[in-house]
Amino acid sequence: MYTINEVADICDISPYTIRFYDKEGLLPFVSRNSTGNRQFSDSDLNVIKLICCLKNSGMPVKEIRRYIDLAMQGVETSEQRKQIMTDHRKEVVKQIDNLKKSLNIIDLKIALYDSDDGSSLSSIFLEQEEKK
Repeated sequence: MYTINEVADICDISPYTIRFYDKEGLLPFVSRNSTGNRQFSDSDLNVIKLICCLKNSGMPVKEIRRYIDLAMQGVETSEQRKQIMTDHRKEVVKQIDNLKKSLNIIDLKIALYDSDDGSSLSSIFLEQEEKK
């Protein structure tokens, strides 16, 4: 079993964040010891890692809670949970595509600084707009 501080260290989040997730209903499976402190199993730790992944990739807490609620209901909700993950994956792919486009513009800007003529910045932005 893990303490809240150990889980926070392992997941690179604060104990406050874990408490927030608990209050938001994302950790209904977490047990407490005789003194009332949260105690986490390896399985709990894996779910918290998933929650962090979903949160870091842009899934709203409300949607994560919906996923957790469905998971708590058991196997009969597996298709709904799969759909949530499939939909979220599509959103993450869109984010990646947008980040790649932004990275391309940033690389062009850096290339301008490396070139002898750094005055043609506006032409690069015009070229990018024409490509869209």
